Amino acid sequence: MVRIETVLDSWKAIRQDTAQTVTDFPPAELDFRPVPEIASFREIARHILDSGHALTGLLLAGVDDFAAPEFRQRMRDHFYGLPEDAGAPEIAAALNASIDARRADLCARTPDFFAGMVTRFDGQQVTRLEMLQTIKEHEIAHRSQLFLYLRLKGIVPVTTRRRRAQA
Repeated sequence: MVRIETVLDSWKAIRQDTAQTVTDFPPAELDFRPVPEIASFREIARHILDSGHALTGLLLAGVDDFAAPEFRQRMRDHFYGLPEDAGAPEIAAALNASIDARRADLCARTPDFFAGMVTRFDGQQVTRLEMLQTIKEHEIAHRSQLFLYLRLKGIVPVTTRRRRAQA
């Protein structure tokens, strides 16, 4: 049996590391991008915030088709609402506040809610719990991008610092 609280606690730990990464990045360089064609550090951090908040908002609202043509437009209705020019402290605080709010809302749902089926953006039928796992994995992928940007600035990511401290 999968315990939803365990999945959500894992996501919260990931999110806390994401927020710490935003805090660790040089504030004056939030718009850094290694090459012009890819997203800036700020854009990736905002994407993590908005996509995680919006996708879980849609799940909580009962949306069951994430492959529908109007899906991306519906996501905008659930964005966190942080100003485009928000700085690192605001982004980090929003990342933490968002996960706390969504965790509480999701923990209040029944096991039947998480067993319900939805259509993922790739057309696959998955349970809501599997969709939540997809959202968490999406964040991990983008958090890795933020870690790379940190490394390019000579900063050791929080996960590596924590592992070294335990050694």
